Amino acid sequence: MKICVLGGCGAMAKAVLKPLADENDVSKVVIADLDGAAADEIAKQYGDKFSGCEVNALNKDSLVKCIKDVDVVMGYVGPFYIFEEKVISACIEAETHYVSIADDFDAYLAVEKLHEKAKAARITVITGLGNSPGITNLLAKKGYQSMDAPERIHINWTGGADEEVGPANVKHVMHIFSGHTLQWMDGKEVQVKTGRGEKQVLFPEPIGWQTVFYTGHAESVSVPRNLPGLLEVTLHGGARPVWVARMATKLGDWKLSDSHRKRERLAKLLSPILGVFKIGDSADKSVFRIDVYGSNKGKKRHHFYTGVGPIAEITSYPCLEGALMVGRGQIRKRGVFAPEAILSPNTFLPRLAKRGVEISFYEGGPLQR
Repeated sequence: MKICVLGGCGAMAKAVLKPLADENDVSKVVIADLDGAAADEIAKQYGDKFSGCEVNALNKDSLVKCIKDVDVVMGYVGPFYIFEEKVISACIEAETHYVSIADDFDAYLAVEKLHEKAKAARITVITGLGNSPGITNLLAKKGYQSMDAPERIHINWTGGADEEVGPANVKHVMHIFSGHTLQWMDGKEVQVKTGRGEKQVLFPEPIGWQTVFYTGHAESVSVPRNLPGLLEVTLHGGARPVWVARMATKLGDWKLSDSHRKRERLAKLLSPILGVFKIGDSADKSVFRIDVYGSNKGKKRHHFYTGVGPIAEITSYPCLEGALMVGRGQIRKRGVFAPEAILSPNTFLPRLAKRGVEISFYEGGPLQR
């Protein structure tokens, strides 16, 4: 199996390089990045089956040439509202499978329209197979399938203060707290203002109670489309410390981050200094929590699921497992899919547990891990 890690010099992507080196049936790993020299240097650290490739993901011809001879592309190039549709279009032309960590709701809306083209090209695309979206979608599906009459799903996440912050992540945070996003309420899709809907959620340690807000991740768009019959699906996200989310919301309200160009300028300014304000906060991991409400056999039920871990690992290991399954022919459906539309939580989540991802399940008895 030959795999391309697109955006392979980034902090998220680096988490999968050693695991890929350890997979015996992975014969070649191409680290593709705009910084070709860095890609070559990183490739040297992991052995002969690794190589670097300089590629501009905005140049379709360059990208197709880089990925044409691999079996699966793992997508890490963000911000995804800019790149995801372009990268999947290149994968369709190259007839190469694709699995990504894309997290923007508008990126999902754009790429779901490519389903028939991907199907005709005989490729599998799984968009948004990280932690949120990704693990969160599959836990939502697990809760949905645990009841005969599921009604409401509330998905929540927050990032830790001491997690690595780069320009792409800063742009993403500004994007998901700027403007409007979509939620599912009273059985229909509604538009809401990001940074609103404030509530407190109890997450696993090291976060605990945390304030979260409506944000522009993809779960509240894809989950109700793929898990029919739900009355409500909401998505709240945040950051530790909470002022990061509040600042991002204010920047959006003041029209300082309402375009990609503005976000790029702000990211260059903010990325080097954000860490200065986090000194003293011990939240060195990211967390998520999914609450599912409904009834089973006539009895009201509330099931919830939590997860915690270093952001690079809980984001990248789902993408890794998805790519391996596609490359091994264990997934044969063709087209563009959100995780809950193509994966079974009962088979996929144990694969993550073997990678050390901490997920806990509560379905009416003792907390299960």
